[in-house]
Amino acid sequence: MTEAIIPQPTFPAQHQNFQPGLETLMNPSPAFEDPNYQPGGKLRGKVALISGGDSGIGRAVAILYAKERIEQLGRRCLLIAGDVADEMFCNQAVRETIQTFGHLDILVNNAGEQHPQNSILDITSEQLERTFRTNIFAMFYLTRAALPHLQKGAAVINTASITAYQGEVRLIDYASSKGAVVSFTRSLSESLAKQGIRVNGVAPGPIWTPLIPASFSAEEVRTFGSTNPMQRAGQPVELAPAYLFLASADSAYMSGQILHINGGTIINN
Repeated sequence: MTEAIIPQPTFPAQHQNFQPGLETLMNPSPAFEDPNYQPGGKLRGKVALISGGDSGIGRAVAILYAKERIEQLGRRCLLIAGDVADEMFCNQAVRETIQTFGHLDILVNNAGEQHPQNSILDITSEQLERTFRTNIFAMFYLTRAALPHLQKGAAVINTASITAYQGEVRLIDYASSKGAVVSFTRSLSESLAKQGIRVNGVAPGPIWTPLIPASFSAEEVRTFGSTNPMQRAGQPVELAPAYLFLASADSAYMSGQILHINGGTIINN
C-alpha cells in the first residue's frame, strides 16, 4: 500500500490581489544573485536584450549576464518600459538597443503571464488572446525585429515551462502558449542553423517569482513547489546559469533544445 503524499509548507501563506505581482511584497524575497559567484568573462563585449528583465527569472538572468560581461560591474543597462504584447513596442525595444549599443548578440524571450481558471469555460476570449500575445506573439515580434542584427554566433533563448509538457488543469491557456514556445524554439533553430544562430529554451518548474502569489491562493502558495522530487520551489538565481550556458560558447554545438530545470521532475518528451 502506498501512502498519500501530503504537501509540506515551504512559504508563509500569502496572496496578492493584482497582476503582475510585486517582489517587494513577497515573503521571503526571491533570490536573484549568488554573492560568491566568480565571473569568467564568457559574455565579454556581448549585448543582450532580455524581456521581462525587471523581476523574477529575467532579473536573475540580467544580473548574471552583467557579471559575465566585465570583471567589475558598471556597464550600461538600458531599461525599456513597455508591453511586449505590442508589436510596435517590440520593434522599438530592438531599435533602442541597437541605437544605444551598436549591436545585438543575445535575445532572451522571457516575459510571460498566467491567469488560473477552474475551467476552460472561465477563460474569456480576452484572456486567451492576452496570454498568447504576451507569451508567444511577443517572441515572434522581438525575434523578427532582432534577426537582421544578429550575426553568426548569436543566441536566442526562450522561456518555456514544465506545463508545456505536463499540462496544468487551471492554466490551460498558459500551458498551451508555452507548448507553442517549445515548437517555436525547435522550428526557429532549424530555420537559423545555416546562419550560425543558435536557438534554445529553458522550461522552468515551480520558481518563486511574483507570478506565484499573484496567481494562487494563500494556502496554495504555502505549499508551492513541495510536491516535486526535491520538495521545494526553485529560486530565480538557480535558473540564471542555464541562460548563461545557452548564451555562451559553452553551448556552441547545441540548438533546438530545451533545458528542464524543475526540481527533479523527469520529462521524457
